[in-house]
Amino acid sequence: MTGNLGFERKRTKKSYRISEVAPYINWFYFFHTWGLPASMVSLTRVHDCEGCTAAWVKSLPDCEQEKGKEALNLYHDALRTLSELDAENDATQAVVCICQANSDGDDIVVVHGGITTRLPMLRQQTPSNDGWCYCLSDFIRPHEDGDDAIGLFATSASQSIIRNAKTNDPYSAMMRQTLADRLAEATADKFHEEVRRTIWGYAPQERLPFDQLHIERYQGIRPATGYPSMPDISINAVIDSVLHLEDIGITLTETGMMQPHASVCGLMIAHPKAKYFSVGHIDEVQLHDYAIRRGMSDEVMRNYLANSI
Repeated sequence: MTGNLGFERKRTKKSYRISEVAPYINWFYFFHTWGLPASMVSLTRVHDCEGCTAAWVKSLPDCEQEKGKEALNLYHDALRTLSELDAENDATQAVVCICQANSDGDDIVVVHGGITTRLPMLRQQTPSNDGWCYCLSDFIRPHEDGDDAIGLFATSASQSIIRNAKTNDPYSAMMRQTLADRLAEATADKFHEEVRRTIWGYAPQERLPFDQLHIERYQGIRPATGYPSMPDISINAVIDSVLHLEDIGITLTETGMMQPHASVCGLMIAHPKAKYFSVGHIDEVQLHDYAIRRGMSDEVMRNYLANSI
């Protein structure tokens, strides 16, 4: 079994102040959202005084210095907005349910509260560089090899972050929405760190700096719905049956989209050899097989997996 799971189910819910999760923000994606190059991230490691930031701008290639000035203004506005959010007592929410689990083919079978839930997964049809066609179920033990465990999680930023944006100020609204998205992801990073160290406790000695967290140097993986290894967002409804997403203010649309948008939902897998991968394109045979396992028609499933066909 991966981790110390002396129970059938463990559910933990937490709330974080903005100041607690802000250090976990991955600024690469913040600047990317505003159309700025990846090189702007180096700004976040510069001392925040006029002399140091001016020197940083001058250190950029001539063709990037205007972008650097733009990034500098955006970054200062972002830090100011984060301080405002903290003063407004805005918060982020997180919940995880660590459950007994086993794999059954391409399904992950989760036991929670005496109820068995199947999470159908998709397998790569084109081998990865190492020659394997991966599926997330590969990183969970089959029943014949003994019990294993998995974490189902979600994080979300408070809707008040967006609601309290200044009226008739599109820039303020976009800044808050961008930061809300980043804070939901940052909460996932902080919460996952606590899960690994204490809540699940399979990596109690881990101590990683933020840049190592952002490139996922930790043990295990945290695949989210809608991302390359789990592209079907409708699986959120199945995860919801275990997590009860409304407890942290998340509701689902008929198609499985999360509201508020600044939310993350997915799995925590502890296997030391677990890796991220992209399912990529699937064929009609796998589409049909997956639709059967999801209990849906091929036509409905085709809509959910339009980008994978």
